[in-house]
Amino acid sequence: MQCFFCSQNKKNIDYKEVDLLRRFVSGQAKIIDPRHTGTCAKHQRMLAQAVKRARFMGLLAFVKR
Repeated sequence: MQCFFCSQNKKNIDYKEVDLLRRFVSGQAKIIDPRHTGTCAKHQRMLAQAVKRARFMGLLAFVKR
């Protein structure tokens, strides 16, 4: 399985792209493991940082109830 971001030639992951970030967040609002999503280590770190920033800015929820 190839990394989604490598195949799309994405250099940066923006925290404002909420629809893209939701693909990599579970139903319980947890960041999905890279073994399941297939992201490489470099993009997984960038993805985690973008999700955390989006949560802080109020674009994504911290938890689902």
